[in-house]
Amino acid sequence: MTAYKRCKMPVNQKNQDGQERKVGVEIELSGLSYDDLVTHAAHLLAGTPELASRYVTRLETDAGTYTIELDSDPIKDLDLADERFPESIREIGTHAMDVIDFAAERVVPLEIVSPPLVMSALDDIEHLVDELRALGAEGSREAIYFAFGLQLNPELPDLQAGTLIRYLQAFGLLYDWLKSRHQLDISRKFTTYIEPWSGRYTEKLMADDYNPDLQTLMRDYLQHNPTRNKALDLLPLFAHLDDVLLAEYVNDPRIKSRPTLHYRLPDCDIDNPDWHFSTVWNDWVVLEELANNAPDLSSLRQAFRDAQKFNLHNLTHSWRETTDSWLRQHGYV
Repeated sequence: MTAYKRCKMPVNQKNQDGQERKVGVEIELSGLSYDDLVTHAAHLLAGTPELASRYVTRLETDAGTYTIELDSDPIKDLDLADERFPESIREIGTHAMDVIDFAAERVVPLEIVSPPLVMSALDDIEHLVDELRALGAEGSREAIYFAFGLQLNPELPDLQAGTLIRYLQAFGLLYDWLKSRHQLDISRKFTTYIEPWSGRYTEKLMADDYNPDLQTLMRDYLQHNPTRNKALDLLPLFAHLDDVLLAEYVNDPRIKSRPTLHYRLPDCDIDNPDWHFSTVWNDWVVLEELANNAPDLSSLRQAFRDAQKFNLHNLTHSWRETTDSWLRQHGYV
């Protein structure tokens, strides 16, 4: 589809079955009408659109089914032609929906949700995002009430406790660094759905002797973070691993079971010509590299523990600065 080759590949590209790992992508944006977005996305992805319901279109492509929708359930589900409405309301339904459509497309994000894509195909997303920018797509910086995100759902190499621990440790260590690079817009900084993990949990996670089994790992996390509203949301993964255990702590019908992490932190800054999908993805690959390098992971964990001590260096240097310096010294960026 494209000659772009900007998206780096992680060091570990296979899952536990020896197949190429996949990642789902969710992109929130504005600046285009719903119909225009469907038309352009169908062209750019070489897909066939099919209207599933009001403001929900399935786009069948060779890579799988994309979904394009207005990210608001009440509006998607609203049908003023429904016989349950009084006739007087139904008579003006068409005009009312026109007004609702006009307003909704300006304050509610449109969303493109990809199927699980093999990681080597992510340059197709790079091309899609760049082309939508050229067509007038807008992101979080365009208005104070926009808080649009770009979310990643990367499949893990395997679902063993040791692998999860390494990925969680890597994210806990890199959170401040990632936030400084990808969570830039003030509208998202004031939201509550991309919070860091509990400080007590992060400290527990960084201990050299932290080596729980899967159920203990889940309970440790859920005792401190029983919510979807985290920058790295583990609840879809936990629903896949043990939905009964998860239900002891969280009962939320919005949780979708899947064998992936759910990375919610980054803004969608699509109207910025210096920002690309690969801007976000390649920093995720830094996390991948750290999670799969045991000596470096141990070294940065020690630096994290040292950063909790009271001394002159820690008073004059933030953990983000320390992380950035460490990553540069070790060749990650």
